[in-house]
Amino acid sequence: MRKISEALYLASVTLWVGGLWAIGYITAPILFANLGDRQLAGMVAGKLFAMIGWIGLGSAAYLLAFLLVRWGGRAFKSAVFWLVVLMALLAAASQFGIQPLMVQLKADALPREVMESVLRDRFAAWHGISSILYLVQSVLGLWLVVSANKGLK
Repeated sequence: MRKISEALYLASVTLWVGGLWAIGYITAPILFANLGDRQLAGMVAGKLFAMIGWIGLGSAAYLLAFLLVRWGGRAFKSAVFWLVVLMALLAAASQFGIQPLMVQLKADALPREVMESVLRDRFAAWHGISSILYLVQSVLGLWLVVSANKGLK
């Protein structure tokens, strides 16, 4: 059972961080560069970012449970534990705060596209904040990958 839980631990880190990097820095730029329709590219990218947000929250739940079961109270002294907590908080802020706000701004702009409406500046500001949080989460994810083995020892 120990080998399975450790394999799931490493798979969770890989899926979450790999997904962050693959979607944010490979897939989304390709969508915008090749679809020819920025609205469609944004809609597809938004769905992918929402998906990786849920994957991140699910992975974080498993990783934190794993670390707490494995180390008990000592987990709170582990950098890996706090990396996962911070990444989960960033994912939650995006998933439950920023993304719904951006969806509402798009809805409020109808029948126009949000970038062609008076809400353009607000949407752009929240998009920028979202991008910064995603970048921070991605960099923390790299740190988590490098540190992942410490959670097993």
